[in-house]
Amino acid sequence: MQPLNDRQNDIIVLARSVGRVSVEELAARYEVTPQTIRRDLNELCDRRVLTRTHGGAIISSSVENLSYEARRFIAAAEKRAIGIAAATLIPNDSSLFINIGTTTEEVAAALTKHQDLLVITNNLNVAMTLYRHPSIEVIVAGGPVRRSDGAVVGSAAVDLIRQFKVDTAVIGASALDSDGSLLDFDALEVNVSRAIISNARRVILVCDHMKLERAAPVRIGHISQIHAFVTDRLISAALRQVCIAHGVQIIETSAGDPPPED
Repeated sequence: MQPLNDRQNDIIVLARSVGRVSVEELAARYEVTPQTIRRDLNELCDRRVLTRTHGGAIISSSVENLSYEARRFIAAAEKRAIGIAAATLIPNDSSLFINIGTTTEEVAAALTKHQDLLVITNNLNVAMTLYRHPSIEVIVAGGPVRRSDGAVVGSAAVDLIRQFKVDTAVIGASALDSDGSLLDFDALEVNVSRAIISNARRVILVCDHMKLERAAPVRIGHISQIHAFVTDRLISAALRQVCIAHGVQIIETSAGDPPPED
């Protein structure tokens, strides 16, 4: 196998720093044709360094998540729209869990106009977004704080969550499988997510479509445990059928938009 050229090595470094690269941006950056970039990306995907997406590629790993800063930049507009749509499903005068994730943080940002909420979270970023609002009471799970993203994980967080029975849980996942499996990278984080699902009357899953283009090793649960799935678009016909079979409400914020071209 031929060694990678300088441009391909640069693309890997860039993808690791920002999470996702696009054909159009790379072609402009390196002053080459989109066809040249597509060949580069295909070569890197063949080597399983990257995973191809519509219009670009992301770092390929089924055992390690991207950095928090990189995840924040991936599908940012889509996550914002998902957050707004999910927030409309949450009534005033209610209690909820919000777990770790850049998309769940967008839900929190869209909740700031709500009244009389009780929010229990293991996400310090969610707590910082909401605690200033006098009509929202925030309880933060205790335990070790993960430096990379402000997550509170571990047995103390699980114990606190089990003390509550809330109206709604808002959860994210690092990857979705077409068979309905909800997946993540960190077993400690998964234990918290499982406790959240078990202690909520209704569960809202918030994930952008790129989560269906990824894999992760730890199973959180199954889509059948979810009541509403909010995404920008559900690109898997198989997963759509699983949702329908289990009565999961599907909300697509970009359902009418055509998929980006490669």
